[in-house]
Amino acid sequence: MTPADILSAWDRRILQSYSRRTVTALRLALPVRIALPALEDFLAENVRKEVRKDALVITTVAQALAAGRPPDEDMLRELLAAQREIDRQFLTRVGGLPAQIVVRYEEIEPVRKRRMVLMAEAVRLILSAWRDGCRARAVLVEAYAPADLERLVRETMRLYAMETQLLSRSLRLPALLVPLREKLSQNLQRIMSEVAQQMARDVTDVVYRSSKRC
Repeated sequence: MTPADILSAWDRRILQSYSRRTVTALRLALPVRIALPALEDFLAENVRKEVRKDALVITTVAQALAAGRPPDEDMLRELLAAQREIDRQFLTRVGGLPAQIVVRYEEIEPVRKRRMVLMAEAVRLILSAWRDGCRARAVLVEAYAPADLERLVRETMRLYAMETQLLSRSLRLPALLVPLREKLSQNLQRIMSEVAQQMARDVTDVVYRSSKRC
């Protein structure tokens, strides 16, 4: 596996764990429990979409850096366009759910771009610290102080939560559930923010528990 493949695999595991923890917490939130079956399916498809988007960013940035091209505005525009195609496929998959989504790109893409810039810089720092024979955890220890790594994970998760909330506000639910939409969106944002805090601490603990520098 290339370093970019390893980073993508780490990102996938973190996002999948984040989604599972979010669903577990949502089950305890009474106002959204009635809408949870549809919401669980939405979140499951959403995390698959996000994994693909992040892998695209990681791979594109890694290839550009290897070619001596630092991330720039042209690359970000290309990535945003490519992510719209991933969105289109996502909307096709969720078309059978008892909800429809209209993606409001004027709201979503500023958040998406901020997360993309953050990830691109993280990929640059991590790959700069990567040397042959280094394990992924050792590279992270080399690239980040514990507080900085925790801040990175927390911020990327926070921006992911913001985008997910914006998508949830675009859900066209059955008439019976329409009055719950705003309450659902508020609960989703609160819960995902709380889970992000814990995820950031847990990821940092795992990385630094027994890892050494390269």
